[in-house]
Amino acid sequence: MAAPGSLLPCSPLNSPTLRQLAADYLAHAQTERRLAEGTLVNYRRDLDDLLQRAEALGAAPIESLHIRRWAAQLHAGGMSPRAIAARLSAWRSFFRWMGRLGFVAANPVQDVRAPKAAKPLPKALSVDQAVALAAYTPQESTPASHPHRRPHQAEPFATRGARVHAIAELLYSCGLRVSELTGLDVRASKTARGWIDWDAAEATVTGKGNKRRSVPIGRPALLALRQWLEQRPALLRCDADADAQVALFLGARGARLTPQRVWLELREHARAAGLDARVHPHMLRHSFASHVLQSSGDLRAVQELLGHSSIATTQVYTRLDFQHLAKVYDAAHPRARKKP
Repeated sequence: MAAPGSLLPCSPLNSPTLRQLAADYLAHAQTERRLAEGTLVNYRRDLDDLLQRAEALGAAPIESLHIRRWAAQLHAGGMSPRAIAARLSAWRSFFRWMGRLGFVAANPVQDVRAPKAAKPLPKALSVDQAVALAAYTPQESTPASHPHRRPHQAEPFATRGARVHAIAELLYSCGLRVSELTGLDVRASKTARGWIDWDAAEATVTGKGNKRRSVPIGRPALLALRQWLEQRPALLRCDADADAQVALFLGARGARLTPQRVWLELREHARAAGLDARVHPHMLRHSFASHVLQSSGDLRAVQELLGHSSIATTQVYTRLDFQHLAKVYDAAHPRARKKP
């Protein structure tokens, strides 16, 4: 092991030591920083990439020039600037942690930045589209969007319809992330990451960075949730584990509904409702933020409702709001430029 205060060499002889440090860092991220499982999976992948690249350096320490070269190689290989930035962030955090323990004298990733990426506007539905989607009640005569998909034989149509209706209403009413939605329990408990307060008409969720927030639930969403609760016992099995017994949304097999299932069901729900857009859960979060901002103009309130730690993240919706206003101007103002 390298002496404290010196750069850690990454020769094949010492790579198991570096690999052990990476394992220790991931354990630290899980137990002390309490990062989400998805974030830990990404960090593990990013650190594996770092370790493989470090083995080619022999006895030379990792320096900024190596990090810049590796970032350039990732870019040349087709990785997006956003993904490169995420990988550099994982590497930067790893070296920062090693620096605190005295294994490195400097962080070689500190001043390395990913290529600039275009900042596309978040995709949001119009108010009419979002309201139509949230209010749509599935009809049993609706043809299957994917005829070759295995049918939900163990799940009554009324149960599946009540669930996806409640999901659409809740996502648009509260602007939840899909992980926050699937993490909801029927009621509060010491172990719950999220729950519905039926008396206060609020959803309490645990978002990124284990930050907890409460969001009001609109009356239509609350009604849809109560209709789903009437159907939920049909999926609750007598041998269900403790997690399934408290989960708000259950799948056909009686287990907590997965984010992947929410994506699929919401897409089919949107098609059945007559929407051409490829709707996904985060689109309803974008729609929620955009429509609240259009109506209120209160950026700080939208930040709190979305659970953003920085208002800079929320400011992207001001660009979306301006785009909406520009369309209204072009359509309504007599001296506006008209497209040929």
